Amino acid sequence: MIAPGADIVVCHRRNGSPKESAVTTTAGPEPRQKTPTDEAPAGASTALPDAVQAPLDAAIADLQTGARAWSLLTLAQRRALLRRVRATTAAVAEEWADTASESKGLAPGHPLRGEEWLSGPYAALVAVDAYADTLGALAAGRSPIAGVRTGTAPGGRTVVHTSPLTATDRLLLSGYSTEVWLEPGVTAEAARRAAGLGQRHPSTPGGVGLVLGAGNITSIPYLDVLYELMAFNRVAILKLNPTQNALVGVFERALAPLIEPGFLRIVTGGGDVGGSLTGHPGISHVHITGSEATFRAIVPGLSVPITAELGGVSPIIIVPGEWSAADLRYQAEHVVTMRLHNSGHNCIAGQVVLLSSDWPQRADFLEELRAAYDRAPERPVWYPNSESKMDAARDAYPDAARCGDGSRTLVETSPGEAEPLETTEYFSPVLGVVALPGTGQEFLDTAVAHANDRLTGTLGANVLIDPATQSALRAGFERAVADLHYGTVAVNAWTAFGFLTPTATWGAYPGGTLDDAPSGIGIVHNAFLLDQVERTLVRGPFRPFPRSATSALRGYGLSVLPKPPWFVTSRTGAAVCEGFTRFRIDGNGAAMSVVLVKAFGA
Repeated sequence: MIAPGADIVVCHRRNGSPKESAVTTTAGPEPRQKTPTDEAPAGASTALPDAVQAPLDAAIADLQTGARAWSLLTLAQRRALLRRVRATTAAVAEEWADTASESKGLAPGHPLRGEEWLSGPYAALVAVDAYADTLGALAAGRSPIAGVRTGTAPGGRTVVHTSPLTATDRLLLSGYSTEVWLEPGVTAEAARRAAGLGQRHPSTPGGVGLVLGAGNITSIPYLDVLYELMAFNRVAILKLNPTQNALVGVFERALAPLIEPGFLRIVTGGGDVGGSLTGHPGISHVHITGSEATFRAIVPGLSVPITAELGGVSPIIIVPGEWSAADLRYQAEHVVTMRLHNSGHNCIAGQVVLLSSDWPQRADFLEELRAAYDRAPERPVWYPNSESKMDAARDAYPDAARCGDGSRTLVETSPGEAEPLETTEYFSPVLGVVALPGTGQEFLDTAVAHANDRLTGTLGANVLIDPATQSALRAGFERAVADLHYGTVAVNAWTAFGFLTPTATWGAYPGGTLDDAPSGIGIVHNAFLLDQVERTLVRGPFRPFPRSATSALRGYGLSVLPKPPWFVTSRTGAAVCEGFTRFRIDGNGAAMSVVLVKAFGA
């Protein structure tokens, strides 16, 4: 076993630029963190020096023993272990959020530090709770979805209504819901019988999985490790990307209950370390969160199965209707949030707005969009190579507007000139607007076809539509949503809400292959451990409180949130996101009441 903190310096190559980073193998309590993987080609690496390879071999040997130990745990014991993970995660939540914020250049007091609370410890805690509930149901002989409402969607699909399920969800995430659509032909009864995946056969070992995690969103490595254990009974070696090395100690303490018994080992280093691990004979499966280029580099040298989440170019379809001035302003801020959260360094960031050229309010919406893009708080563009990607966008579109402090790019173009914007995931503050003809159902069908056929990737799509227009389109709208071939579709919400909801699923639309997987293969999160999943659908309120009351009369969801705290324009977002997380930790209703009062100051 390697002592915690033992460091070996290796050359790390990122997109052609060599740089040095520490490789740490963690065998005792403590993990490290990373970013969406732009790892160097892993399958083609040369042999590592013995001083680097030996700790990796030892870690995998420990995990092989751990895999056998995991198979001996009962469901009740696994649930108890997760409760320990919850406690250790709660204990480092503040340090997690603060360290992540500072590593991304968000100084104390910055209004966007709340992002790191929600996308870090909050996401981790709600996932642990959801998995523990699933294990509890299975231990009692029940299906994890025994009491969950089901329904149907176009095409005879079975729908599992996965949130809200508790009073806390209905309060904190008021007006938002998720539903998981299963593959056509899967019945509700079959779904109930199959729910549980690997936990239905807990004594069957799943071997050792390699997780090439991501650190742009700090909960991703944590969540991917949990899914390996829960869905497949696979213990994991987690290979971290060094862009956020400051979080190593946080992860190590948060996941100590998994590290101590040999269910998890954490290593860091460059592409050569990743290459050694992907080809290691002790690895039985690889999961990567990263770029399609990295995936393509890894696959040729693999002899084991791989799953992946690879991002893509996400559309935001604006269905024309009669919007008030307040609607125009609110939804413009919504779009800007989809682009600027985490400074645009998101696999699920909205990148292409599909807007009707025939919408009478088109110019008004664009004016609000430009204004919102300008007034969002300034923040660093911190992810490696983001500046060069923005330069590429500006080279492709010389007339693009520079917004805010000049670090944000807004491109307005037509379908004939949109190819770079629609096929390149810029992973930076680059937002495009593409004009398409038509109104009503004609526009919606055109936009859906355009998104399916012209935009790279199938990870997530967003649709904004006012209640009156949605009511008028009725079945035509639901059919159009079903026609969107994306792993998560959000209606009047951002698809990141699906990422944040542990009982929803996250991943590309089914059909990715080793030869063609622009957004990846397989799913993660999925705390109900559902089988044969097609997609997740998120639904949200078109209007915030109090204007949502009018929409609620039409059956389109009452929200008590005046502005979601994850909006980049929320004045109180940092305090509210922290408050939401602390309430998930301790359930302190009095403190939560104060937080809700702050929410109304957004």
